[in-house]
Amino acid sequence: MRQSIWRAGYRLAPAFAMAMLLGGVMTDRTLAQAPIAPGKVVSGTLSFEGHATMGDFTGTTTTLTGYMSGGPELASIQGWVEAPVGTLVTGKGKRDADLNKSMESDKYPVIRYELDSLTPGHVAGDTTEVVLHGRFVIHGVTRDADLPGRVLLDGTGARVRADAPLNLKDYRIGGLSKMLGMLKMHEDIEVHVDVAFGSDVTPGTSSLAAPRTE
Repeated sequence: MRQSIWRAGYRLAPAFAMAMLLGGVMTDRTLAQAPIAPGKVVSGTLSFEGHATMGDFTGTTTTLTGYMSGGPELASIQGWVEAPVGTLVTGKGKRDADLNKSMESDKYPVIRYELDSLTPGHVAGDTTEVVLHGRFVIHGVTRDADLPGRVLLDGTGARVRADAPLNLKDYRIGGLSKMLGMLKMHEDIEVHVDVAFGSDVTPGTSSLAAPRTE
């Protein structure tokens, strides 16, 4: 009797395991279809990796503002994030001054990304791979930009991470060469965004709106 029960359980085990696996997948898929509450930026980091003749370097700021609208599902959210150019630090004061001069931060004070929508992809646990669809507003130039990234939902808010290559000349940023070209910063950089949004019912507004020109 015990052997027959054991054999029956052995035969059913693969089917049970498959049912559990499919159940888990279905549960994960519902994450991207769950209602998303609105929220404002509560913490975050914007950074970039630069490359120059004197070596690579990183520029970073944790002074970010922004807002994420709510929606019936992840794909429907919109929002924006921005950071003051003057808060970017690279570890060298002279390089920071050169960066602000090249970026004309007195005239174009912020770096901004505006999100129109996103496309959810693979789901693993509480994290969904996404493609962000929107545009960068940098140095007075607006350009469409689709960013691959990840969204983590924890029940109290959302954390968005994205990485993207960026060409400085696309945004008319000059002054990359110094000392007759002996010192030069390459025009291609990599941008990284890591932003946490917390629940908020009041839409945020930009205090330093960047000019919108093509």
